Amino acid sequence: MTQIAVHLVVDDPDTAATWYAEVLGAEETGRVPLPDGRPLTVELRIGDTVLAVAGQWPDRGLRTPAALGGTPAAFHLPVPDVDTAYARALEAGATAFEAPHDAFWGDRTAQFLDPSGHRWAIDRHLRDVPADEVAEHVAAMFA
Repeated sequence: MTQIAVHLVVDDPDTAATWYAEVLGAEETGRVPLPDGRPLTVELRIGDTVLAVAGQWPDRGLRTPAALGGTPAAFHLPVPDVDTAYARALEAGATAFEAPHDAFWGDRTAQFLDPSGHRWAIDRHLRDVPADEVAEHVAAMFA
């Protein structure tokens, strides 16, 4: 496990686990069942990161970003082909957030919202960019 494991509130843990497996390549590593057989939590692994998904429980304050009106956070995931991964996510029900493009910091990148509203940035490093060149782009953006 990495230093920080991620626990996401989703609409339905079974559906989300399948979505993350098909779209992001997650592998299920375990689950905690409720007495009726539905999962309380499904544990997944994406690369070296543990990702646990659990359903909403509004009376305990657990809601999806979609239920809360959005999220200020984004998860970054390196992928071998940003365009293919982005298209696969949209075909599987994700919402476009930022179309694939070559970013000034040297990555090909794109962002989408998964069906529960979590924002994912997918990236592929293209080139190392000197810090002064990055600073010039940032300065121009905020001029």
